[in-house]
Amino acid sequence: MIQRKTGFIGAGTMAQALLGGMLDAGVAEAGMLYASDPSAERRRAFQGRIGGNVLADNAELVERCDVVVLSVKPNVVPVVAGQVADRLTPDKLVVSIAAGVTLGKLSELLGTDRLIRVMPNTPALVRAGAAAYCTGPGATEDDAALAEEMLGAVGVCVRVEERDMDAVTGLSGSGPAYVYMVIEALSEGGVEVGLSGEVAARLAAQTVLGAARMVLETGRHPGELRDEVTTPGGTTVEGLRVLEDAGLRQAYVEAVAAATDKSRRLAGGQ
Repeated sequence: MIQRKTGFIGAGTMAQALLGGMLDAGVAEAGMLYASDPSAERRRAFQGRIGGNVLADNAELVERCDVVVLSVKPNVVPVVAGQVADRLTPDKLVVSIAAGVTLGKLSELLGTDRLIRVMPNTPALVRAGAAAYCTGPGATEDDAALAEEMLGAVGVCVRVEERDMDAVTGLSGSGPAYVYMVIEALSEGGVEVGLSGEVAARLAAQTVLGAARMVLETGRHPGELRDEVTTPGGTTVEGLRVLEDAGLRQAYVEAVAAATDKSRRLAGGQ
């Protein structure tokens, strides 16, 4: 269980997912969690979970907490940094989920290198996230363990070097959109061959979910699992032939590469 007071600056959907996941998984108690946001509406969304620990002032949150989670949009980070940098004593850890903001930039703005940078993805909202994190030079192994416990409450997390964070963005950060396109396309195919839209969408989504769970829970290579479904001369091999002819595999490889390159270019513009 996380024993450090943890506060979220920015009470948006990802902060709600992380805080809710921590409470539901039992890795934190409500009395140890805080949130701040200038929006009264967003603050009210948190009050039902953590009561009076919801604040309007970011600097006050930093003073009260041992761990500060920056859960704001990247363009807001400099504004928040100007409000809280002088309150960040060396004993405080900053965890940033602001996409594309490097450890170097965070250190420059906040005046601390006790930092953890996180790349989550939106399925964290349903406790099925895939996140990666990297640590700044001032972060301890206990800090890393806290990040893993926090992120593990809403899915899977891995530790990487910062140089790999753009690749994480291109794969799991942007990846849900690629998979939604698969579900959408499978649904459309189902409708074309006679299923209702509702039935096709439900079967397509569950098929993707089931295939993903097979990979994660068996630990087997996706190609091996694919081959088990593919009977020689059967229906699946016909479908796979069409997908290979259409270049689906290479399209996905190139999509990850393109998104990764875009992430690198955006980070380079800081």
